[in-house]
Amino acid sequence: ASSKGEFEKVGSGKDSSKKKRMLSVELKQEIIEKNERGVRVMELAKIYDRSTSTICTILKQKETIKSVKVAKGMTVITQQRSAIHEQMENLLLLWIKEKELAGDILTETVISEKARIIYNDLKQKEPSTSTDVVEPEFKASHGWFDRFKKRSGIHSVVRHGEAASADQKAAGEFITRFAQLIEAECYIPQQVFNCDETGLFWKKMPRRTYITAEETKMPGHKPMKDRLTLALCANASGDFKVKPLLVYHSENPRAFKTHRILKEKLQVMWRANPKAWVTRQFFIDWVNLCFGPAVKKYLQENKLPLQALLVLDNAPAHPPGLQDNIREEYQFIKVLYLPPNTTSILQPMDQQVISNFKKLYTKHLFKRCFDVTENTELTLREFWKEHFNIVQCLRMIDLAWKEVTRRTLNSAWKKLWPDAVAARDFEGFGLDTETEIETEPNVPDIDPVHEIVSLGKSMGLQVDEGDINELVEEHDEELSTQELLELQDMQRTEALQEISGSEEEVETEKISTSEIKEVLGMWEKVTSFIEKKHPEKVATSRSAANYDDTCLAHFRKLLKSRQKQTSLHRYLCTKTETAISEGAESAAKKAKTDD
Repeated sequence: ASSKGEFEKVGSGKDSSKKKRMLSVELKQEIIEKNERGVRVMELAKIYDRSTSTICTILKQKETIKSVKVAKGMTVITQQRSAIHEQMENLLLLWIKEKELAGDILTETVISEKARIIYNDLKQKEPSTSTDVVEPEFKASHGWFDRFKKRSGIHSVVRHGEAASADQKAAGEFITRFAQLIEAECYIPQQVFNCDETGLFWKKMPRRTYITAEETKMPGHKPMKDRLTLALCANASGDFKVKPLLVYHSENPRAFKTHRILKEKLQVMWRANPKAWVTRQFFIDWVNLCFGPAVKKYLQENKLPLQALLVLDNAPAHPPGLQDNIREEYQFIKVLYLPPNTTSILQPMDQQVISNFKKLYTKHLFKRCFDVTENTELTLREFWKEHFNIVQCLRMIDLAWKEVTRRTLNSAWKKLWPDAVAARDFEGFGLDTETEIETEPNVPDIDPVHEIVSLGKSMGLQVDEGDINELVEEHDEELSTQELLELQDMQRTEALQEISGSEEEVETEKISTSEIKEVLGMWEKVTSFIEKKHPEKVATSRSAANYDDTCLAHFRKLLKSRQKQTSLHRYLCTKTETAISEGAESAAKKAKTDD
């Protein structure tokens, strides 16, 4: 049934019936939630610029509106769109966001094909019924795609045209421009850097091992929670690596408290949000707090001219105006962006560097497992379940990144900057040879896969080279429907899990509930004003969402936790008062009976 009465006519006279301002189901649910938190109808009418009668109509239908799960932007609840359609579009939007953050090109064909896959997977998961109702076939037609674009605002990430055929041409033109820039500015390999992000499923074993089989069967197991995002950066000469940026879903994991970890002392720059995504603000912070100081110190120590070039892809986490956000003391750093859809061809970090890093990480993971089972009484199952945590993972990340050789880092530039590879002279880099731990340039890098397989077999695991290569590829593999469902579920429940026992709770306990409500109320007014007045609806919506995730999500979680505690307290008090009252009445009745 369609929701009626929740839109208003704009204008007057004959034209009044033509223009209607529809509220999405998502916004209606938001209005209901605020009303249940105590926001009055008059205040809601002002915030959303609607009449009180419209707000009242929505609140009268709140049970129906709350019960549905719809894709972002939907304005009408209809029987024509099944629950599977809604779930499919929600998961599709999540997938699109993942692809967008990775800087991938998305076309109508790619999105429609993924929509069909998700729909069919969800359809198969539906329990069979004895009724004759058959779920209609979903064709992901052009008409559906157009309506989906309007509902979700994804048009800014969809690019049309023959992207694949344009890759080589765009890459070739960029290589020419890049060579001209290098010559004009007199950059040398030590001064040119590349940075790229990658996902790491840090607690993942090859599929055929019994550890993976047991993990999958564990109640409530969510593999997506074991993911983190790393931004790795090094220069073209391969002799200098910058401290990586790491984004995790938890700001203060329990293992940090147990091992007394100080985040400032970590070999990575630690940041967190519920989705473990690199945001623009995180990346800007990394440039100003890690990259800038480290590069400046490196250039000065090696008596090199104070100039540097940072080569990036055009992923959303790399803001186009990054140059303007670099602090004044690091303005010697210039930023250059690769053309869209050329990262697999030109991006140095994508040329076996990240792949090699993940193999080395897996090697240290297996080595740690082997050492524990050989030198302690712990079984592999016990270690994996009770002792392998994010602190162990960070140590392995540090070891793996240190072991990525200069040869690997330098050779990665052979497509974008061949001269930097052909003319390398490691002896002339001015390095302290006593502290250099890398292999000699003329010694070939050793593929760690053989060592991983050997370690695995020593522990009785069924594993071969194909399993290891498959595991490495899985880190960047297309998210399946099941993984999207798990990621969606993780995002919904993360807020409740993060509050309990975190150090952050102690640090912010001094903030009053009224202060939090006041700030969140002001933010709602700001976002409402921008939504109505700003012409760039999609861009501002995403920026607001990123800001909300980064800056305000914690306070929302804190407020929700306090509200739940208050509700429990009231419930217990009410129970106690009721019991006392009933006891008093019982005593009075007994006294009368005795009289």
